[in-house]
Amino acid sequence: MIPMVDLKTQYLALREEIDRGILQALESTQFILGPNVRAFEEEAAAYLGAAHAVSVASGTDALHLALIAAGIKPGDEVITSPFTFIATAEAILYVGATPVFVDIDPQTFNLDPEQVAAAIGPRTRAILPVHLFGQPADMVALGALAEHHGLTLVEDCAQSFGAASGGRQTGTLGAAGCFSFFPSKNLGCYGDGGLISTGSAEMAEHLRVLRNHGSWQRYHHSELGFNSRLDEIQAVILRVKLKRIDAFNAGRRRVAHRYTRALAAIDGVTPPHEAVAGEHVYHQYTLLSPRRDEIMAALQAADIACAVYYPIPLHRQDVFADACRDIRLPVAERVASECLSLPVYPELADADVDRITETIGACLA
Repeated sequence: MIPMVDLKTQYLALREEIDRGILQALESTQFILGPNVRAFEEEAAAYLGAAHAVSVASGTDALHLALIAAGIKPGDEVITSPFTFIATAEAILYVGATPVFVDIDPQTFNLDPEQVAAAIGPRTRAILPVHLFGQPADMVALGALAEHHGLTLVEDCAQSFGAASGGRQTGTLGAAGCFSFFPSKNLGCYGDGGLISTGSAEMAEHLRVLRNHGSWQRYHHSELGFNSRLDEIQAVILRVKLKRIDAFNAGRRRVAHRYTRALAAIDGVTPPHEAVAGEHVYHQYTLLSPRRDEIMAALQAADIACAVYYPIPLHRQDVFADACRDIRLPVAERVASECLSLPVYPELADADVDRITETIGACLA
């Protein structure tokens, strides 16, 4: 069996260091906002090139709290992608704002800046691009739009830790960057976790208050806050993995490029596009094919995992049925009907990549 991701192999390679760090954390009995959390925030900020990094309990919380700290309120509109995990839109709804879905670029699957420009209206307050599958969005064009219209730019970096655009890390290209450390992410912990990067000391301080019940001093609560704190055990794991993130991402690119070379010779398949301006980190390797279902069946028969991210665009989800009844986003709808993600992780062997592409080639021959 070739899985979508092999967390056990990675753990075994890091087990001695991870286990030692966890035992030290247990012996210290400092479990909430302890020294490993503080150290991880400093190390993550340094890696990203961000002035500040504030850890939270999940990637969804990172988006939610970042929008609050950015001043997004009920009645505001936030332009975002329909082709992403629902957490992106959930966070907008949590603050009482309205997500405005616009179509995606057919090559990168990220927000199309021309469609964003056309959707900006009097209630628009922010743009929330997603660096989908590890491919940085066009932040030059989106940043120019945000600056011209006085909008806040919040990045959804849940799938892009370590990706760069124009020599800068994703998460440092807007007012805030929101990361997820779900176990399968490029930088993943062994539970839930998240992080918000920002260049603003004021926003960082606000985020620290928001994540801790709205408290700036024990038993002093300045606003309605949340219980959203990365725990010490997860911080230990993330500190171990952060030291190796560049090697992990290089391994993902090795796998992705081997896939692309092989798939380029197979009719009926379009490999993912890698934009010249950005450094793709391949959280997912997602191809397009009108014969997707046939490929899925062939891979499953060969005991090879595969997955569809995402089969239903957000504007077609039941939760948005009324609000988006008349919306047509043809690129996102076509991509959702043809996309297929293949196994991609640093430890995936070349022989397994070849077996996967040979299976696809035989299916489409």
